[in-house]
This record gives sequence, structure tokens and C-alpha cells, in this order.
Amino acid sequence: MNKEILKKIIYDQHQVIRDAVIVDRDVELEKNANYVLVGLRRAGKTTLLYKRVQNLINEGVEWEQIIYINFDDERLIDFKLNDFDDILLVADEMSTKMHYFYFDEIQNIDGWEKFAIRVANQGYKVDITGSNAKMLSNEVAAKLGGRYIIKEILPYSFIEYLRAYKTNYNVYSTKEIAKVNNLLEQYFIYGGFPASIDYKNKREYVSSVYQNVLYNDIITHNNVRSENGMKLLIKKISESVMQDISYSKLQNIIVGIGYKISKDIIIDYCEYMKDSFLLFTIQNYYASFVDKASNPKYYFRDNGILNLFIDGKKTSLLENIVAINLYRNNYEMYYLKGDKVDIDFYLPNDNTLIQVAYSIEDKNTYDREVSNLINYSEKNKEKTKLIIVTYDETKEIKIDDKIINVINLKDFLLNNY
Repeated sequence: MNKEILKKIIYDQHQVIRDAVIVDRDVELEKNANYVLVGLRRAGKTTLLYKRVQNLINEGVEWEQIIYINFDDERLIDFKLNDFDDILLVADEMSTKMHYFYFDEIQNIDGWEKFAIRVANQGYKVDITGSNAKMLSNEVAAKLGGRYIIKEILPYSFIEYLRAYKTNYNVYSTKEIAKVNNLLEQYFIYGGFPASIDYKNKREYVSSVYQNVLYNDIITHNNVRSENGMKLLIKKISESVMQDISYSKLQNIIVGIGYKISKDIIIDYCEYMKDSFLLFTIQNYYASFVDKASNPKYYFRDNGILNLFIDGKKTSLLENIVAINLYRNNYEMYYLKGDKVDIDFYLPNDNTLIQVAYSIEDKNTYDREVSNLINYSEKNKEKTKLIIVTYDETKEIKIDDKIINVINLKDFLLNNY
């Protein structure tokens, strides 16, 4: 690798980091640890690295000690595993002091983990980002040993979203409350990609992120043969949010539209979508081991991407954003589906049941959601927390000795349930 090109890339990146305006994230990173930050593209992994660099500079570290390389840079298109040695040589030429290495989108380079282990073993501080869930695999984690902490980064939480808009949610004035409510509606529809706040046409920006994930992280990365088949599968999964759906059912839907595709290919394609951090799944707590894997409920990691396909289907967006928030806060969660039981989310460690309904003002909806919770809790000997999340309704429902807390979405997100 041409060392002058490497130096140019590093110095160019220094200027980018100098100019970066960074919103504080509610992500805790140990100062002295090495990290592998993974997650959906444009979720904010890079900005977290920028913040790490800025902190070092403020502490007196010199810019020449900072070796920051983004492997999405087109100047590195021919970069191979052996070229990592040139990075070390360039670092030594730039400074004789301690080096701090930052490698963005390193999954583009086959065998990257071998170099990551070597520099960590040599005592350097190293942070890495990647946009492929295989970087979270047990195999990679085993290779990295105790040298790195692997951490997933999601797009903004609602609290972070308000912070990016310099909006205080602990407010009482009518004007400020209205602003928070307007931002909630915006976040609900367009999601929490950090850079989206700079765009008037947020849907167009989210679409560009999705296209990047689709073509770079799914189709090209996995050599997907049927581009249209993959697109159609994503569309059909988006329409199934709120419902469990089997691989066989997905195959039947795709075949019924006219695409010849096997169940094994459907399974592979679904794994590709999870590997790219586009989707995550939850399983039925009641199901057998085999059924748990083959009949999941799918959720998108950002509401903005889901909305590209369902265009304002409010109940699906609401359930998806509830799922994201539970996932973000590391709750072990399932859905419950069985004889006379249909519960959206079950948190076994908290013994909590959560139903999601955009509104329960309609009597049929009220009766359905309440009866699902009461019927299950009556069978359960332990005291169970019963919750219904709506978009903007709040109340307490008492039925005999049972209490159901109806929580509006804003309170649910701001309290980081």
C-alpha cells in the first residue's frame, strides 16, 4: 500500500474529526478498553469514535498519535490483509509516541481480526467499527478473546433525539410540550438516524441509508442472486411486523407472486438481513426449540426504514418502536402465543406482559387487549406487571385485584422502560 496515500487519508480524517459537532450519546465506553462497535449503517458508530478521539486530544494527546482509517474510503479499494503492516510503518513515521488506532468499517478487509489481535497484544489502544453481525459471532468473539469489548450501537433513542434538537423533555410550558410532541411524531415516522436531523426530506435520507444497507451489506456482501426476490422478501416481512411468520409461509408468499425460491434460500436471506443489522427477531416463549427458531416475529432496528414499506401504518410502527426500546435496554423478551394467549411482549426476568395498541378507545380493542393480559395473569401464580402501550393515552385499569397500566409512547420512551 502506498504510504503517502495512507498518510493523506489519516490527515484528511483528522480534519473531519476536528470539525465534527457531536451530540452526547447514552452509551458508556470504558476509557482504557478496546472496542468493536457494531450496528446498522449510519447508526452513529463513527461519531462515537470521533468523540473518543476528541477526548484524547483534550487530554493532551497529539494529532500525529491518532491513526484513524475508514475502510469505506475508495482510496483503499485494493487494501488487503498484508497492507495492515504499512499502517504500522506510517504510524511510526508520524510519531514516536504512543499510537491510538481507529478502524472504521473494518469488516471490508478479510482476516481483519488477525491484525486486530496483533496490535492489541502489542499494547496499542484500538477501537473498531463494523456493519455486519458476523462481527458479533461466537467465532469472532473467541478469536478476539478478552482483548476487545464487542458492543452494538443503535440509532438515537428518543432522549438522544431530543438532545440532538437541543430540546429539554423535562418541561411544563405548553410551547415546549408541543415541541416535544412534534418531535415524537417525527421520530415515530422517520426513526432515529443521527444525520437525519440535518435533512428536511427525512424520508429521502432514510431511503438512501436503506439502499446502502441493501446493496452493500446484503446483496453484494452475500452475492445474492435474486435482487428482486430479496427486495420482495423485505417488503413482505415489513408487512408481517406484529405477527409471527414462518419460513414456509414466507416462501409460499414469494412463490405465489411468481418467484421461484426455495425455503433454504429464504432462510439464508433472512439471516443476511439480520447480519446487516436491518432486522432482529423475538421468539415464542411457549414454543419448542425448533419452532422458536422457525416462527419468529421480525422487527426493524429503525422505524424510519420500516415506514418506507408500510407508509404510516401506525400500529405496526408503534409495536416496532416498543420492540426497539426493549431491545436497546437489553431486556430478555419473547412473545406469547398459545391456547387462549396472545401477548405482544413477555419479559420473564421482570415478569412483565406488554400489549401494544395505537388506541384502546374502541371497545373491541379495549376488550381484546385487556382480556389477553387478565387471562394470562390469572393463570400465573406470580404477581405480573401488566402494561398496555398506546400512542397518547394514559390511565390505570383496575379489574378485581389486577391493575393494568396504560402508558403513552412518550412516557414509555422517556422513562427508557
